[in-house]
Amino acid sequence: MFSAQQHPPDPCYEDSNPKRCIPDFVNAAFGMEVVASSTCGSPPSRYCKSTTDKEGKIIRNCFICDANHPKRKHPSKYLTDLNNPNNLTCWMSEPFVQYPNNVTLTLSLGKKYELTYISLQFCSARPDSMTIYKSVDYGKTWIPFQYYSSNCKEMYNKAPSAIVTKANEQEALCTEAYSNIDPLSGARVAFSTLEGRPSAYAFDHSPVLQDWVTATDIKVVFNKLNTYGDEEKDEEGARESYYYSLSDFAVGGRCKCNGHASQCIPLKNGRLGCDCKHNTAGDDCERCKPFHYDRPWSRASAREANECVACNCNLHARQCRFNMELYTLSGYKSGGVCLKCRHNTAGRNCNYCKEGYYRDRSKPITHRKACKACDCHPVGALGKTCNQTTGQCPCKDGVTGLTCNRCAKGYQQSKSPIAPCIKIPVTDMRGPNRQPTQEDSCKKCKKRSRRLSIKKFCRRDFAIHAQVVSREKVDDWVKFTINVLNSYKRGTSPIDRARRGGTYLWVPKKDLQCKCPKIRLSRRYLIVGKHKRNDSRSGFVIDRKSVVIRWKDKWQRRLRRFVKHERRGKCHN
Repeated sequence: MFSAQQHPPDPCYEDSNPKRCIPDFVNAAFGMEVVASSTCGSPPSRYCKSTTDKEGKIIRNCFICDANHPKRKHPSKYLTDLNNPNNLTCWMSEPFVQYPNNVTLTLSLGKKYELTYISLQFCSARPDSMTIYKSVDYGKTWIPFQYYSSNCKEMYNKAPSAIVTKANEQEALCTEAYSNIDPLSGARVAFSTLEGRPSAYAFDHSPVLQDWVTATDIKVVFNKLNTYGDEEKDEEGARESYYYSLSDFAVGGRCKCNGHASQCIPLKNGRLGCDCKHNTAGDDCERCKPFHYDRPWSRASAREANECVACNCNLHARQCRFNMELYTLSGYKSGGVCLKCRHNTAGRNCNYCKEGYYRDRSKPITHRKACKACDCHPVGALGKTCNQTTGQCPCKDGVTGLTCNRCAKGYQQSKSPIAPCIKIPVTDMRGPNRQPTQEDSCKKCKKRSRRLSIKKFCRRDFAIHAQVVSREKVDDWVKFTINVLNSYKRGTSPIDRARRGGTYLWVPKKDLQCKCPKIRLSRRYLIVGKHKRNDSRSGFVIDRKSVVIRWKDKWQRRLRRFVKHERRGKCHN
């Protein structure tokens, strides 16, 4: 219980979740210094107060204003002290400082505030014309806030009944409501910064109004006294009866923290500054603190705290920047770009290894040694860069290994740095007792389809156009069932005389393994070969010397020409 009293809950968070927070509403002018351009008593001077008797006659009582007398001085510090209506302390200007001469009161708030009202409590009669200004750059430039006059058009060239729309919400207005009313008695003039502004009820969503109510300094310029012509009367004390005098200068508002702080605290430079939360920084929490640029800064609202988010650099970088294009492409989720990635990492989030390094999968990406050097062999590798995922270096011909540090199978090391591994010569592998292999056997087979010439056609016993129907293994042979579609040679074999119909095609199994010939089911082929005279197998028997070509219809014309050539007896010439 006592711990909760010593450490009250942070209003900027609820159950560890960020929420909008704002400083307390205060009188920002209380105790602050007000600089007056005119104050009576230096040197001592006479001033008079006008009252009326029962008959309405004006009676003037005159006094001495002396800055060195404790009870006769009227300094500007009275404007921002504790205002006691039963014991008023009033600042007073020199008597009768009349138009075109002005009297100004300048108040520095020492910090940006979002103001709700400015209140002036007069001890004297209200002025005929005055203007309230604001500054947002600590008094370097001034912007009109509000005009007051008995004649707005003549004094300020402003219409007294102007209407504010969303197009001119930052326009200063002029009012005639506070002049020409009982000039001899004091009264309060209060200016509301949001009154009559169309977006006042949607303040959180109106950057225009948020800027309108922001101020660091307030200046009140008294342009003209309200005398009603008394100064022209030849009466004693008439001129000394008119001056500017106020008992209270109040400015109501909140320290501007953009919804990211609940209080303002003194800074080292003497000014006030927000005690920023939500990973924000600045006197007004107007930016994200360093390394929290994964999404753009935004003012907090009732619905969303808009907390600044740290960049995801996997513990490999200390700096980052915001990229709006990336933020848009990500669906408004992430726009941070890491800078100066360490530990041999690279990428927007320092999430992969830089050139010359590869990912060590045994360690998490956040580990300091998550990236290992490629260490490619200076002779066996083509370069120093390896695959960033596997770590495999690019090897020269005949070289293998992750770092290209050894010769591949069938290669031997040489003394050349250009070709460190060369093929082992075939002659070195042969011996007197070496047995031929299947690979050696296949080398003798011409895998490419042969072109059929008239010479080959004449020397073969049969030439058929056939379609392969089925396949069956018989001992060391493969028996294909074929359908003879056409026969192009006259031979002495009974099968050849059959011309058309179903028969068999016999092919040695070892030849098929070498794809010599290459035969597939359901396809049509042109088969040209010789009869095996002593073979008892029914059908056609082919070997590696036979021609087996995938059928093309355009060959029909050429084969007919070959047949005519044979019939004319030209094959024996």
